[in-house]
Amino acid sequence: MAAHGRSALRDLFDESPTPHIAHPPRTHHRDFYVATDGSFRDSGGGLGAVIETRDGTRVARIATADTPPDNNVAEYRALHLGLDVLAARAPRDARVGVLVDHDTLASNVNNAILATNHPDRKAPRPLSVPRETRYHWRGIEARLNGFGEVRAARIDSDQNPAHPLANTPDRYRHVNHEPDRCVLPDPLESTTQATEFPPPSRADRNGSTGGGRASD
Repeated sequence: MAAHGRSALRDLFDESPTPHIAHPPRTHHRDFYVATDGSFRDSGGGLGAVIETRDGTRVARIATADTPPDNNVAEYRALHLGLDVLAARAPRDARVGVLVDHDTLASNVNNAILATNHPDRKAPRPLSVPRETRYHWRGIEARLNGFGEVRAARIDSDQNPAHPLANTPDRYRHVNHEPDRCVLPDPLESTTQATEFPPPSRADRNGSTGGGRASD
């Protein structure tokens, strides 16, 4: 349950591990949060995305049928789609929190971000991008570099609000007709007290830096 006046996505991001990145409370605050999920089934899959500002204002929801060749491709396609939609609605200096329920994808996003800040553009750990997703990964990297700051958190599939949109896109097709919104979050509240006591690293909470556990 989200606290009053706070985004459900913000709560999930604050409480979830961010592989390879540890940061004190002052850096938790994102301007926008995007949760994505991809679904693969022999009978057809789907892509889902939910975007909110940090104060809980909904920016967009997407639920679209898709025919990915496997679940990895579905997850990468979904994040590519969600970042494309966010890029059309957010300023270039936006601080973005990404929420996915695919361990390797979250790890790759954070590794790519850390590499951009390294003098030699080297990631702290090797990227593990499935061959079939390479073109979508290029699009994801381009979008990541187009924002002011990005971090990815790994959430459980049963907590992912994009999960039902991806798994039953026909049921949720009405969300695609919601009015377009270009909104900015309310100004940050004071975080003076929180920044004085940084928490321990969340990077390895729940042992989440391994493999590619996905939603399906």
